[in-house]
Amino acid sequence: MTQHRFNSGYIIAISFISALGGYLFGFDFAVISGALPFLKKTFDLAEPWKEGLLTGSLAVGCMVGCVIAGALADRYGRRPGLMTAAIIFALSSVGMAMSGSLNIFIGMRLAAGIGVGMASMLSPMYIAEISPAAVRGRNVAINQLTIVIGILITNLVNYFLADTGAKAWRWMFGLGAVPSLLFLLGVIWLPESPRWLMKANQQERARRILGRIGNPDYAEHTVTDIKKSLQGPQTVSGAGLWSPSVRRFVIAGITLAVFQQFCGINVVFNYTSTIFESVGANLNQQLFETVSIGAVNLLFTILAMWQVDKLGRKPLMLAGAAGLSVIYVVLALLLQNQAAAGMVSVFVLLGIALYATSLAPVTWVLIAEIFPNHLRARATTVAVLALWAAYFLLVFTYPILAKKLGAYVPFYIYAGICVLGFLFVRTRITETKGKTLEEISGYH
Repeated sequence: MTQHRFNSGYIIAISFISALGGYLFGFDFAVISGALPFLKKTFDLAEPWKEGLLTGSLAVGCMVGCVIAGALADRYGRRPGLMTAAIIFALSSVGMAMSGSLNIFIGMRLAAGIGVGMASMLSPMYIAEISPAAVRGRNVAINQLTIVIGILITNLVNYFLADTGAKAWRWMFGLGAVPSLLFLLGVIWLPESPRWLMKANQQERARRILGRIGNPDYAEHTVTDIKKSLQGPQTVSGAGLWSPSVRRFVIAGITLAVFQQFCGINVVFNYTSTIFESVGANLNQQLFETVSIGAVNLLFTILAMWQVDKLGRKPLMLAGAAGLSVIYVVLALLLQNQAAAGMVSVFVLLGIALYATSLAPVTWVLIAEIFPNHLRARATTVAVLALWAAYFLLVFTYPILAKKLGAYVPFYIYAGICVLGFLFVRTRITETKGKTLEEISGYH
């Protein structure tokens, strides 16, 4: 058997630069948690639906971004989509910072969501397409690493900006222009996805890029496999996604995406202040908890990157679903009985740690790798669209449920969803560790 050798430094560099799109995701995901106490006063968010709409407007934009990204990625390649995402995000960050009314702010946050949605779909898909099978899980998990780095740095910045006065939120959002411009510069250097180039009949270009990723044997072997996977009709209609040969991949991708959101952990990320306020924590402690969450999230994401290609995807997903269901029940009981903020913090951080090693990175890995080459962009669009729709429903409904039923009740619901997610993964998901993209989709 031919031994394939790889240019590891080049592969990691490509993956990290592409994954800076994840940093933008992490930034806009986290900035709202630190800014929300200020935005409540500035825009008079007394009614819970307004708070939910302001927070969830990012997800609406993300859904639009997914559709745009899918069309761009199929027609023009992965790089143009990533560049467009960076530009949109830079402009919207400045727009949010300068907003003079709630409507303008929500509009700018929705625009930021378009950039985040494009990057959230394209970054992991691009990394999966340029990575050798043996390290694909780790490399796609780099995207999750940059997300959590974005969350931690943003939480730290929010914490230190909080003392600068009522206008602190404007700086919190405006600083998002910096990483987006760095991302744009990095994407200019990236090569195009060799799998997209093969689909676009640019075989020699694809072979040259594969030759930079690995040795000549690897390049030729991969070109041959991609050719086989692209045989037959390549135009996929919306109905074509539900044909018997690919339906199971699409259903699995959508279900995993929805489960990653409905498992409930993003309520903890986005409403940290609200949750800890319910047990008597002051603003300084609320913001400190966001920093603690970011630090734990980063530490355990690094652990997940080390384990995803060793333990495999399925065991990590099962452990995450089962563990979170138990943690949520305990957390709900603590909130219900007004336990000390320190005790609540322990179980919040346990939940973050478990999520960071399982559902957070592994869902993105699976979505990026389970679809056949000829429909990957279209199917990924559908799955990530479902993810952002689920995120919107989650963050929009939490303030309403918390006000009507109590901050603890939704966590019982999320525990039940985790049990259902466990059963789905156990019965419907097969292990993909160590397989090429062509082997996973049955084209090898």
